[in-house]
Amino acid sequence: MRLPDFLWRPRRPAPTADSAAAAREVRRLELKSRRFMDNPALGPYPSLFRGHGIEFSEVREYQPGDPFQAIDWKVTARMRRPYVKRFVEERELAVLLVVDVSASNDFGTRRSLKRDLVAEVASTLALAAMRAGDPVGMLLFSDRIERYARPARGRNRNLRLLHELVSVRPEGKGTDVDLALATAARMLTVRSLVFVISDFVGAGNLARPLLGLSGRHDVVALAVDDPAETTIPSSGWVEVVDPETGDRAVVDLGDAAVRERLMEHSTTGARALERLCAHCHVDLMRLRTDTPYESRLSGFFAARGRRRLR
Repeated sequence: MRLPDFLWRPRRPAPTADSAAAAREVRRLELKSRRFMDNPALGPYPSLFRGHGIEFSEVREYQPGDPFQAIDWKVTARMRRPYVKRFVEERELAVLLVVDVSASNDFGTRRSLKRDLVAEVASTLALAAMRAGDPVGMLLFSDRIERYARPARGRNRNLRLLHELVSVRPEGKGTDVDLALATAARMLTVRSLVFVISDFVGAGNLARPLLGLSGRHDVVALAVDDPAETTIPSSGWVEVVDPETGDRAVVDLGDAAVRERLMEHSTTGARALERLCAHCHVDLMRLRTDTPYESRLSGFFAARGRRRLR
């Protein structure tokens, strides 16, 4: 039986000028991610990902210092003295990076393009998982599935995943997050931690596929934004181009009413994504091209770990 075209087995790329440039970019990403992960203020890997896979271990008698939230009230009532539940972290939890490589990521007005930020965040997450010995996989998507590599272990293998991320030339230009989520749910055979990294432009109604994925897996959405999408300058008549469709239009950004409609459209989309993630029990973090992601990423996961252990 012929395998789907998007199934990809990472191999060492043939040496070309393009692959050499991609190798340099992968090395830069790896070095930057290592500096982030080696920062003593961040703590070890579990402080970033703690709580992503918690399973029940046992019930034991309450001891001084145990958090009261851990008390098992049913067992306590039956035994007539306090008992607490103990949980341990699942270590066999695969990590899948679902990465948007559509044309809308070729946009950025500050420190970097969205595409650059996506690559840096993906490399940091892959390195963190690799250090803990967790298998890492990657699904690249546009308006189709561009590549899929199942979760596996190994530094060289992870570097080849990043090489594919920085060198991929997508066949599609649009964004189909629905397809990406449904494909991830179909391809994953074990409980996984799934990071969906996208600007979610043109994402549409994701309630059904997102619920389907989050019902079996732990899902984190990382939304990549640029400040120009929410704060539009008064710059007069400009020609704008939709990178995904190629449509062009001339608009008067000097008109306050036009700017307000554009900003309202962006704000409405952001709020809809927040409501959707809350409904589907998916953690949402927003990243911006004009601010460093490191402190926000570490703070987000530290807070998430504390919340999961309550």
